[in-house]
Amino acid sequence: MLSQLTEAMIVNGAVLVAVLESDLGGHRKIGKLRILRPALIAGAVIPLFLEQPATHGTGLVLEIGAIAVGFLCGLAAIGLMRVYRSPRTGLPVSASGAPYALLWTAVIGARAAFSYGSAHWFPQQLTDWCVSHDVTGAAITDGLIFMAVAMLLTRTIGLAHRAYRLPAVATA
Repeated sequence: MLSQLTEAMIVNGAVLVAVLESDLGGHRKIGKLRILRPALIAGAVIPLFLEQPATHGTGLVLEIGAIAVGFLCGLAAIGLMRVYRSPRTGLPVSASGAPYALLWTAVIGARAAFSYGSAHWFPQQLTDWCVSHDVTGAAITDGLIFMAVAMLLTRTIGLAHRAYRLPAVATA
């Protein structure tokens, strides 16, 4: 059985690989699968890893804050993508490069570093903070999951919206 930390690292790595594989480079087709896949991933990840969302207090504030950070990071990600019609096919496509990859790597790397640090670098300090602020470890884990899902879904919804808003192809 894998530890919770190992599971978190696997999920972080899988999300990073999946996002970069689907988005990095030029002329990346924007089709139904590309839009639906992140929603399906979120639908699978949430029930598997979500422990017990906080419904009040500081834990709830932490989770809402994590969603807000994920939303802002998702907006930054979509801002680093170019969405346009393919000159060859006229269909919506996207392009992204190193800044996009660096953003995703930094955000996922920070989450992974926090997860690792909470177990190896600063477990006592984190425990003390949780006790003094009445926050459960589950609320922190759930906040990290909410942040990841919010970033992924914001990027996906933004991508779909930008593709939909592209001007129609001129017909001859």
